[in-house]
This record gives sequence, structure tokens and C-alpha cells, in this order.
Amino acid sequence: MNKKQEKVLVAALCGLVITAAGAFAVQPAMAAGYDVDQLAKVTDVARWDNLNVRKWPASYSQKVGAFAPGDHVWVERCIEAETGADWCLVDARDTRGWVNSRYLTMVSDWDI
Repeated sequence: MNKKQEKVLVAALCGLVITAAGAFAVQPAMAAGYDVDQLAKVTDVARWDNLNVRKWPASYSQKVGAFAPGDHVWVERCIEAETGADWCLVDARDTRGWVNSRYLTMVSDWDI
């Protein structure tokens, strides 16, 4: 094996390691999920605080927005995590991302 082939092999192995690490980092997204397609209200958040919206279903994920207590959001789907919190993919006012399902209450009366 010459130097050029060695470099290609090392680069390929590094790429494989990075891909595996990335898959592990977003593992919560691969948890069992269920479709919701329902309106929900942001609840159990202090009046002075906001519910952070995340890019991926994990508390360490990048923040992409926030909703105030009482805001209404459209819940597309949720995932059940074996450990930790369940997460829901929500959408409202040009903000789309994942929130902890603990802070959502489904709305049965859509007259808001």
C-alpha cells in the first residue's frame, strides 16, 4: 500500500467514525414515534419564562426559537424516549422544531 492509498483509507475511516458519532448524537430522533397532528397549548412554563424550541429532540441541541406560556402550536408528531423526556415536533409562527412534551397540553376545543 502506497502513501496515497493510506491517506484515502485513513480519510474514509475518519468519515465513518464521524458518521457513527453523528448518528449516536441524534439517537433520540430514532426512538419510537407517533403522529399527533393536533393543536396544543404551551403549559407549565413560568409566566416570566419561555419554552425553548430545539433543532433536534435533545436538551443540548441548538435553540431555534421559543414560545411563551399560553402560545398555541401545531404538534406534528412526538417520540417516546426510553430514558429522559419525550419530545414533540411543533410548528407555529415561522418557528419549527422540537420541544419537551411535558410542556404541551393538547387542545380539544379549537375555538381559540
